[in-house]
Amino acid sequence: MALIEDRLFTRLKNRVGRAIADYNLIEEGDRIAVAVSGGKDSYTLLHILETLRKRAPVRYEIMAINIDSGYPGFRADIIEEHLREHGFVAHMEKTDHYGIIKEKRRPDSSYCSICARLKRGVLYGLAQRYNCNKLALGHHMDDFIETLLLNQFFVGSLKAMAPSMLADNGLTTVIRPLVYVPEEDIIPFSRNNRFPVVCCCCPVCGSADQQRKRMKELLKTLEKENPFVKKSLLKALANVQPRYLLDRRVKY
Repeated sequence: MALIEDRLFTRLKNRVGRAIADYNLIEEGDRIAVAVSGGKDSYTLLHILETLRKRAPVRYEIMAINIDSGYPGFRADIIEEHLREHGFVAHMEKTDHYGIIKEKRRPDSSYCSICARLKRGVLYGLAQRYNCNKLALGHHMDDFIETLLLNQFFVGSLKAMAPSMLADNGLTTVIRPLVYVPEEDIIPFSRNNRFPVVCCCCPVCGSADQQRKRMKELLKTLEKENPFVKKSLLKALANVQPRYLLDRRVKY
C-alpha cells in the first residue's frame, strides 16, 4: 500500500530531509528504532523515514517499536496489522505500566509524566536489544514551540527540545526528524493516507495536559495577528544570544 504522493507528501518529505541534513540526524549504517504509538505523528514519521530510506545517499535501517502500556481497550492489534501490511520490521512490547501507575502515582501528580518516563525507559531498552543506535520520536514543530512556552511560563526555564540528543543512558541518540513539520500538515497527511489512528486508552486521555492546550490556544490567537509566529519562535530556538540572558553560568 503506497502513500499518496501529492504536494503535501512532497512538502513533508522535503522538510524532514532538511532537518536530517541540518542536524545530521541520520548517518551511514544507522539502525533506527521508530517509536510508533498509533497516533498520527508517529505513523507520519515512520512512513516518511521509510520513503527517504529508499532514496537516501546513505544506508540505514529502521524498525518500528510499539509499547502497549496495558490500558484496557488499547488496540495494539490494529497497529501491528498496519505495520505488517506495509512490510515494516516491528516489535510490539506488552507492559503493565497501567498497574504500576495505579500503584505508584501520587494523587496530585501527573498521569502523563510517569507514563512517559516508563515508556521512555522501555524504548531505550528495546533500542539496545535490537542493536539500534538511534531512537526516532514523532515530536513535530508545534511540540517544540509549545514546550518552549510551557517551560518559560510554568517552569522558569528557557529550553524546549533538541532535534538530536544523547539519552541519559549514554548509548542511544534520540532524534526528532519532524522538527520542521507543523501539526497542521500532519493532520491531513494522516487522514489522506487513512492511517489507523489508535487511542492510547489512558484514563485521563482528553482531559490531561491542560497547560499544553492553553499554549495551543495562545498560539492560535497570536497567529491571527502574525501568521508567522510559529516560524519565528522556532527560529528563535536556533538563534540564541547568551549575552542578553541572565544565566550567570553562560560564558560569553
